[in-house]
Amino acid sequence: MFPETVLRTDRLVLRPFTAADAQDTQASCCDTLTQHWLPLPRPYTLDAATAWCTSVSHALRESGDGIHFAVTDTRTGRLTGTVGLKKTDWRGLTSEVGYWVSPWARGHGIAAEATRALAHWALTDHRFERLELRAATANTASRKTALAAGFHQEGILRNAGFVHDGRVDLVLFSLVADDLRGSRPDA
Repeated sequence: MFPETVLRTDRLVLRPFTAADAQDTQASCCDTLTQHWLPLPRPYTLDAATAWCTSVSHALRESGDGIHFAVTDTRTGRLTGTVGLKKTDWRGLTSEVGYWVSPWARGHGIAAEATRALAHWALTDHRFERLELRAATANTASRKTALAAGFHQEGILRNAGFVHDGRVDLVLFSLVADDLRGSRPDA
């Protein structure tokens, strides 16, 4: 399993979720845009947010599935989103990145910055070989985030995702350890 960790950038602190994040988590996960792209429970209740913040996100780390960070503003400490790893394959040293951004924090590059920090940590400190990121083909904001975070587009996974409205095609992105070293010709 990943160790409990805090990561920092100039603008952000990535830390474990706490009960204090529950109201902002609920507000973020009830947001129309978040609900459109992620198959979260509807309605997303305060009880669901509290469970995520106090037990579910921590249990996923403890199980070895991955690690999920509350992304917070360094100045205010307020939750601005989440970024994490899931479906971790410890033998193959691969994992999948996921994120969402709170409505009040969108449009400022937070997801890309947090994703870069997480990817660097996983690929360098933990010597992972490959990170994958999947975004619905019509989710242009998430696709732009993946590219801004340094991920490379690989292709389309047909009918591979689902949202509340049904099945969607996903764009597969990846970042590998060599990308950070600049040894790939297209890096």
